[in-house]
Amino acid sequence: MSRILAIDFGTKRVGIAVTDPLQLIANPLQTVHSKDILPFLEDYLQREVVETIVVGEPKAMDGSKSGPVEALENFLRALKRTFPKVAIEQVDERFTSKLAMFAMLQAGATKKQRADKETIDKLSAVIILQTYMDRRNAGK
Repeated sequence: MSRILAIDFGTKRVGIAVTDPLQLIANPLQTVHSKDILPFLEDYLQREVVETIVVGEPKAMDGSKSGPVEALENFLRALKRTFPKVAIEQVDERFTSKLAMFAMLQAGATKKQRADKETIDKLSAVIILQTYMDRRNAGK
């Protein structure tokens, strides 16, 4: 089977999560600098079969777009152009950073570990991926 990959896009860092080949479990993969995301994905997709890339969509509380809208739209266009055979989906990412921080607190992470933004970005990507999987499975 193929994997589903999720991205927590930021203008500095990009958190990445991926499912197992059976698409049962969302796992953190890596955090990369935003300028390195497309080469990273090109390399990863040469090694692994990915059927869908899910990108977090930042929204304000009223549902309107927020965050680096132009940078995200440019990234989505580049994704679609670079990987035309891979489905690109978006998922509302409101509260993912807060949920990631809460998960770290619940797991007993130290203050230093909770300050590691790369870890928060990876966990945010896991939450985005799990949200997508839950939504997809609810429709089955």
